[in-house]
Amino acid sequence: MAYTHIDCFSGPGGICTGLHAAGFETKVAIEFIKSCVDTYSANHPEVHVIHSDIRDVTEEQILPFIPKDGIDLVTSGMPCETFSTAGNTSRSFYDDRQFLFREGIRIAQIANAKMILFENVPAITTKTVAKDSKELIVDVLKRELEEAGYGNYKEVVLKATDFGVPQRRQRYFILATRYPNWEIVLPLPTCDKEVTVAEALAELPNVIPNTDIEVTKYKGKASEYSRLMRYREFWKREEFEDTLSYQMPMKHRECTLKRFALLSPGESLKDLFDRYQGKEREKLQAERILPKKMFIKRNYRLKAKEASPTVTSHCLDEFVHPKYDRALTVRECARLQSFPDSYDFVGGPYITPHLHNDIQDKYEQIGDAVPPLLAYAWGVTINGIFDKNL
Repeated sequence: MAYTHIDCFSGPGGICTGLHAAGFETKVAIEFIKSCVDTYSANHPEVHVIHSDIRDVTEEQILPFIPKDGIDLVTSGMPCETFSTAGNTSRSFYDDRQFLFREGIRIAQIANAKMILFENVPAITTKTVAKDSKELIVDVLKRELEEAGYGNYKEVVLKATDFGVPQRRQRYFILATRYPNWEIVLPLPTCDKEVTVAEALAELPNVIPNTDIEVTKYKGKASEYSRLMRYREFWKREEFEDTLSYQMPMKHRECTLKRFALLSPGESLKDLFDRYQGKEREKLQAERILPKKMFIKRNYRLKAKEASPTVTSHCLDEFVHPKYDRALTVRECARLQSFPDSYDFVGGPYITPHLHNDIQDKYEQIGDAVPPLLAYAWGVTINGIFDKNL
């Protein structure tokens, strides 16, 4: 029997994809951004997706789609912007989004959920409720879990590389249950060495910037990881096509291509600013090879023999291919996140300026998602808890 699941703040479906591979049956998903809803529905057509601000979702929208005796698991990966350390000012944001965990608890109560899994960036553990307060957001979360009847919980920070994801992403989790006598166990690492960028991008042919030639055929030697990304039976996605998609060239200015050519693996725009000083830098800036302003997280050339840094919603600007002078394709970013190759990012435009809070292009959807292989590890672990206690 498959255990059941409600997916709050579902994004394009990273958690659902991993849980589905682990045997879960997702009944309801809730997502505010339309492009994510479209991608989610295209890949998980069996799920009832509610396109709404979660604060407006009612029990009448949920109860008809879940078992009469309640749901087994609610996952809640609330937006992490207010907890992120990515920007200079982001940590100073204090708004109602930092309390959206309450919606995950509310949905769990509506659905009579046995367990809740919260997910966010590790920086949430040091974020206070207000600038002049010493009370931590996570302490409020734990207190409100107890008040809602979910006082049996464990928290952990997991490294994605420990679970076969080829990026050094860390995420904070709390797993809680309303059964005080259940023993909560946490996922144990499944990999003793990192999956590298080279292994992640295996079989993905090069694309030539500024052309319109999308590559649709695999090429080159497979890796164990690339075979897993194409293994539809593992992902329980046999009905989806096994063809290469989103290996599409991007547009780059000639000056940008020259900038990329200056980068060695492991170097970024910051290194170029450090290397080129005075008149030499001014010349490169006049030729627009270097921008006027230095961005620390920009144009990092990946190291082929290491895992990638964290894939974010800005991954198009942040990463340069380890071998070729270009940014990564959508499929290459999806590989770094561990989305299977059959995953179809139909929602939203290919690229859009980061000015719209209600639109996410394909890169943003991928960067904001939970890596499916990390979600799979949780699915296997939570299956074991249910099997032992139900």
